[in-house]
Amino acid sequence: MSESDWPSSLADSELEELDQYLRAHRGDDHLLLDGVHGLLTSLAIGPSPATPEEWLPEVLHEPFVDLEEGERILTLLARLNDSVSLEIETGAYEPILGEIDTDDGGSAFTSRGWCEGFSRGIDLRAAAWESRLGQDSDLMQYLGPIIALSIEDEVFDSDAEFAALTDEEYDECLARIPESIDAVAGYWRENPASQDEHVRQREGEPPRPPRRRGGRWVH
Repeated sequence: MSESDWPSSLADSELEELDQYLRAHRGDDHLLLDGVHGLLTSLAIGPSPATPEEWLPEVLHEPFVDLEEGERILTLLARLNDSVSLEIETGAYEPILGEIDTDDGGSAFTSRGWCEGFSRGIDLRAAAWESRLGQDSDLMQYLGPIIALSIEDEVFDSDAEFAALTDEEYDECLARIPESIDAVAGYWRENPASQDEHVRQREGEPPRPPRRRGGRWVH
């Protein structure tokens, strides 16, 4: 692929456009921009690629107003998907995070929406992920920062008791997301899913639990 053929990242104005569209069509459990970014990231680094027909139902829930709107939003989503893969391949990945208000009147980054989208990507390839996580502690270790954030932000439920993260620990986990993504992507490249894991995935997907999210996008 020549440099001119590389997919370009969305400009801030295009991210804002996509964010506004998703907000205008949001439901209680719908993903916003940070969640869509987490979803596409999970699929990009996971055991097998996903087609748009698989992941678009996680993002779009209403008919488009007209053909022009449909083409525009689908183009932005396709470019976002391409840019995620390119950033991972070139070691330039950064998550799109949300922002929430703090008690002191300021704001802080939150991974809740991103982690929720990431977990939905895992759901789409649940058989392979669950099989591998059950037998390979390395993969669990690579996912450590994301799992810690997901538990803290109540995206993942856990039977075990975990101490709440301090602000410093939370920020450290946020900073380690790119490192974690790179490690997990490398893991699946070096240890591809077996035919048996693919077959079990095609036989059916487990029901997805309800998710919770909040915040607004910030890149």
